[in-house]
Amino acid sequence: MRRHDRSRQTIQAHLNAIGTAVPAHDVHSAFIGWAEARIPDERHRALFRRMAERSGIGHRWSVLPEAQGGGSPVEPGGFYHPTLPGTAARMQIYAREAPNLALAAIAGLREKVDLSGITHLVVASCTGFVAPGIDQLIAAELGLSGDVERTLVGFMGCYAAVSALRLAHHLVRSEPEARVLVVTVELSTLHLQEEDRIEPLLAMLQFGDGAAAALVTAEPSGFALSRPFAATLPDSDQLIRWDIGDQGFVMQLSGEVPGRILAALREPSVRAALFADTPPGEIDSWAVHAGGRSVLDAVEAGLELPQGALAESRDVLARYGNMSSSTLMFVLAEMLGHEERHEGVALAFGPGLAAEGFHFRRAP
Repeated sequence: MRRHDRSRQTIQAHLNAIGTAVPAHDVHSAFIGWAEARIPDERHRALFRRMAERSGIGHRWSVLPEAQGGGSPVEPGGFYHPTLPGTAARMQIYAREAPNLALAAIAGLREKVDLSGITHLVVASCTGFVAPGIDQLIAAELGLSGDVERTLVGFMGCYAAVSALRLAHHLVRSEPEARVLVVTVELSTLHLQEEDRIEPLLAMLQFGDGAAAALVTAEPSGFALSRPFAATLPDSDQLIRWDIGDQGFVMQLSGEVPGRILAALREPSVRAALFADTPPGEIDSWAVHAGGRSVLDAVEAGLELPQGALAESRDVLARYGNMSSSTLMFVLAEMLGHEERHEGVALAFGPGLAAEGFHFRRAP
């Protein structure tokens, strides 16, 4: 039986540590070549090439195996050659590879912190579906007790890490002895689409696979979590969408998203939620979801941040691309390793168009 012998008002949840994992197969360059060959107009091909060069992305990793002879999934013998497979085939890979990648991230977390006595498991993912759920598959592989409370945060997109950590925050505040394992795992490269238009190709250019695992407890180490916030931006529900198609999940990512984020971050109500009662000058850390270079530029401009304020976010984007819900966890993992990061705000965007986040402070 869990004890409730501490006053709820004095309990603060802490993000103690984060482990991360990506697959071994870098598909970024191969995708650019594949996409360019599909664009019929030379001017459009040149534009795509320039946008790819300016994307700020150097690598994206995939669970899909190399083709025969070491080629990419779009080459002969690869998963996407000669025709794109259906959703069922993609979900079969998700059911096998998503738990494996999640377990690799958990192994990385275990190297940093003791994972005994887990009481809750919270898993976020939007790039696949399987039942029994991925939370059950992970729990079984870890040998967790059957009475561990599980929650699956599904299909919330890129801000799902905030939702998962916010739930962990509330769990620890209500049950001081809780030890919450938070996992995010996304296999975005399972959803390549047959396209020759620049906008959807540029959307696919952003996404890679990755997983992260975090331990949240009342123990005062890592980052103390506080003041979660959420805002749904009006008249923007069609700007970011997932549609379930016969050949995977179809991402609808409008080019209007960065401008809409920029405008929203200048609205007094949104800024009040972001800063709460913390003077802007005291915030030295901005853990922003690396949804793309233009998104980070919009956040930097909208919040009038100094140059270099989003260094960790830009670094994660360059090394891994946009891993949907796992991306913010990678940014927070980098910040945990930088002792000079003390007072911060985490911020992510996703379908809706919604912005969600929380405040954090390094534990003494």
